[in-house]
Amino acid sequence: MISINAVSIAPNARDWLANSRHPRILHVFDRACNLINERREILSIVTQQIGNGPFNLVVEDDVLFSEHLNLQSLISVFPNQLNLGDLIINTGNAKLWSSRPDWETLHARRNEILNQLMSLPITNYQARGLDMGFATSAQPYSTTTSLPAKRLISALSTAHIPSLLTATQKLAGLGIGLTPAGDDFILGAVLATWIIHPLDIARGLAEEITNIASPLTTSLSAAWLKSAGRGEAGILWHQFFDALISANPVHVQEAMDKILAVGETSGADALAGFIGLFIGLGDLTSSKNN
Repeated sequence: MISINAVSIAPNARDWLANSRHPRILHVFDRACNLINERREILSIVTQQIGNGPFNLVVEDDVLFSEHLNLQSLISVFPNQLNLGDLIINTGNAKLWSSRPDWETLHARRNEILNQLMSLPITNYQARGLDMGFATSAQPYSTTTSLPAKRLISALSTAHIPSLLTATQKLAGLGIGLTPAGDDFILGAVLATWIIHPLDIARGLAEEITNIASPLTTSLSAAWLKSAGRGEAGILWHQFFDALISANPVHVQEAMDKILAVGETSGADALAGFIGLFIGLGDLTSSKNN
């Protein structure tokens, strides 16, 4: 048996460990292992290279999970300890990590953030018209991909729930992989919603969209969407938001580059949704002023 210490844990991961009775392994990768319990809730055990997330347990060792685990490996959950195949993960000293960004401050700075995003080169070729990243990766699955994406942006910009639900149903689960392109786009747009709208409105919109999308996609993608619906985000998005508040263009671009590097297109798809909603806000503001 190999003993490993956990260094940080999200509140959802802590609750998962306390309340799971019949977990099993869902996915095994080199730097991450996803577990699922009887309520189809996800726990991601990850190395520090991946870092904190809304349902992550981060371990200190640079372990290769694929060398120790498979889908049939046994799991035992004890107070302050998780046995996973031949791995013993000590969780008692893991530092609690808050997965909720400072939405109040971000909302107060939304106009400044809008101006920053509109000045970025990526805005001109990716989010404007939604014809890069997301649309490209989703093309094989729908010839009208950009239309529901644009309708989603329009509905979120105006907080029009009937249109929002229709667009969400068309996008959710669209694509292939553990987090399909349509879900990644939705996730980015939901995170932008928490900044653009006052918190009570954002909460209602985020819950509506993620409640519709979650049953239509994979277990892992649903976990990410549900987290966004609760106002939670992964560490790379926290760093991006901190950079936006700092208003340092170099830091903003560096943080965006890290998100763009996630997955084959997942990061790009999520950023397209995020930036697209800010463009929708800018277009809506301009039309009102004219």
